[in-house]
Amino acid sequence: MPSLDGVIHSDPEILHGVTVFCGTRVPVRLLFEYLESGDTIEDFLFQFPAVTRGQVSAVLDSAMNAVVANATTF
Repeated sequence: MPSLDGVIHSDPEILHGVTVFCGTRVPVRLLFEYLESGDTIEDFLFQFPAVTRGQVSAVLDSAMNAVVANATTF
């Protein structure tokens, strides 16, 4: 699974420890909320210009790998 070091982090001093994109105060969960509501990655990046496309890609790749790794075959 790809490392998310330098992509996301959690610090009790930043938003009470909510996981955010590194270098920002943008919670990672907002990315998933945007996508779930039908917005695009471009919409998200426009609203949160401090987040990079590389960070978004790394988070989505990691999420996909986690789901696939935990999938069971029927």
